[in-house]
Amino acid sequence: MASSDAFHAVPLIGSRPLLQIIGERAVTAWMAIEAHQRAVGPKEIYWIKEASHVDLYDKKEYIDLAVDRLTDFFTTSLTTTARV
Repeated sequence: MASSDAFHAVPLIGSRPLLQIIGERAVTAWMAIEAHQRAVGPKEIYWIKEASHVDLYDKKEYIDLAVDRLTDFFTTSLTTTARV
């Protein structure tokens, strides 16, 4: 997966809000930063201190931080989506 290049597709997100949750020690952080720089809509990076990429999946203290931030993001950013 790390060898594929999907950065060209990031602008397709358009004006939709983007939240990226990144572990401070994640070796994949550069990919999220690159995608963030290419995103054109409202965007935020939420850094979780001391966490690796995998920690965000299997360490409760990091999962809780991510879920709390996601809950806020979904509540404020995705509940008023305009219908086409």
